[in-house]
Amino acid sequence: MFDGTLTTKRDEGAELARLRALYDGLLDHPPTGVSVEARTDLDAMARIFDLDADRPPAEVWRDLRAVLTRQADPARETDDGRIPITPPLAIMVVEDDPVMAADLMEVLVEAGHGVVGPFQDPAAAAAAAGLHAVDLALVDINLAGHGDGVALARTLKDTWGIPVMFLSGDVAAAARHARLATALVLKPYGRRDVLAAIARAVDSGGVAA
Repeated sequence: MFDGTLTTKRDEGAELARLRALYDGLLDHPPTGVSVEARTDLDAMARIFDLDADRPPAEVWRDLRAVLTRQADPARETDDGRIPITPPLAIMVVEDDPVMAADLMEVLVEAGHGVVGPFQDPAAAAAAAGLHAVDLALVDINLAGHGDGVALARTLKDTWGIPVMFLSGDVAAAARHARLATALVLKPYGRRDVLAAIARAVDSGGVAA
């Protein structure tokens, strides 16, 4: 039974600490500036979490930092049972961790969605996209030993028109490829994180329900 939190082998705490070291200076008085490249990545991360990036960098980072901190420590916010409701979707799962893939499938099926997969091999997922009607693909960016989740996301979007939601602890990598993704769910994540991200993607029009 899915216990509310999906774990991962990566050290997401270190990734969040790196981002804080890079951007927390924006919250100082007076604020410390960031490079043009870092600002571009900040805006991309904001958009992928459906935050308004057309604001001063300090405001963008303040809100993004809160989102990242909550998702990096899902135990701080318990699931109160209020799950966002969306119409049933056909969702592809591409995740190289078998336990996480099984948990994801359980979450999606319990929420009324159909599941295509799960797949570990991007080539198999890409082939399946040509055989099945898929409304949304949940794709792990780092498919260790199996290929590139970013390349798969590009194929799904450009060839089949399938919107992609990245699953990752590597926020910076997701930001660099933000144009390929409708949303990002940061590992480790809980049941509500996944379903809330799907609901936001549907509400924003990124996924056709």
